[in-house]
Amino acid sequence: MKNTTSLPEFHFIQLSEDPDLQTVVFGLLLSMYILTLFGNLLIILTVSSDSHLHTPMYFFLSNLSMVDIGFISTTVPRVIVDIHVHCPVISYLGCLTQMSLLIIFACMDDMLLAVMAYDRFVAICHPLYYQAIMNPSCCGVLVLGSFLVSLLELLLHYVAVLKFYNFEKYNEISNFFCGSSEVLKLACFDSVICNIVRYCIGTIFGLLPISGIIFSYFKIISSIMRSSSSSGKYKTFSTCGSHLSIVCMFYGTALGVYFGSSLSHSTKSNAVASVMYTLVTPMLNPFIYSLRNKDIKSALRKILSRVC
Repeated sequence: MKNTTSLPEFHFIQLSEDPDLQTVVFGLLLSMYILTLFGNLLIILTVSSDSHLHTPMYFFLSNLSMVDIGFISTTVPRVIVDIHVHCPVISYLGCLTQMSLLIIFACMDDMLLAVMAYDRFVAICHPLYYQAIMNPSCCGVLVLGSFLVSLLELLLHYVAVLKFYNFEKYNEISNFFCGSSEVLKLACFDSVICNIVRYCIGTIFGLLPISGIIFSYFKIISSIMRSSSSSGKYKTFSTCGSHLSIVCMFYGTALGVYFGSSLSHSTKSNAVASVMYTLVTPMLNPFIYSLRNKDIKSALRKILSRVC
């Protein structure tokens, strides 16, 4: 067992080496973080305050907003502080803590996106049984199951990291946060074993949920094509389009960074892709849903009318 005096430190890469650009990055990250908090809190407030929105779809949306707040709060405040103090360094325990929170929130995010796709599948393909299938107990079980799956993924990463514990005193992480893929790469003696572990975990917790999403939307599109109502088709495509845009942005960049970190040697490209799914997606999520959803916009008008 290594004593606490030999615990390593981890050095992040900086999003910009230029001192002038660092000020711009600082202001941009802070603005986007505040905007993300405001947008997601507004979604949660709107859904909780309007009884018409107490449905499974908006229940999952409000949970997704809470997860997004936790997800972005795990990385961005730390980056903002690092830019301010000019010291992108984190301790061993701090790195494992950040990695743990990231795994939980990221896995919760992708599981909730899969659950939301299943909810739309039941609503569109089996409308007569929707209330019976997506009852409050079932919705609660789906959210709880998403959390338990997140804990299972965290446990597997912990076992892998501690099993192949091989950290040096000083380590450079090729990103601006302690992502599971980067930490696993530093912990492994053998890159082949590291890649096997990475691909196994990524396939189970990344590709399986997205396979469920693809299957759900295949069934949804098939059902829509059989419908004769053009207005119904437009409404369905509008509702599902919002969800699909979030799915493409989140899964495309997150899986790209997770699987591509072992193949790509460009730290900057990994960092840019990481910004997309850790910052841009949580920020755009509430606005995509609210701007394209009549129920949300109507509820927001009611809230604003009460305030004003």
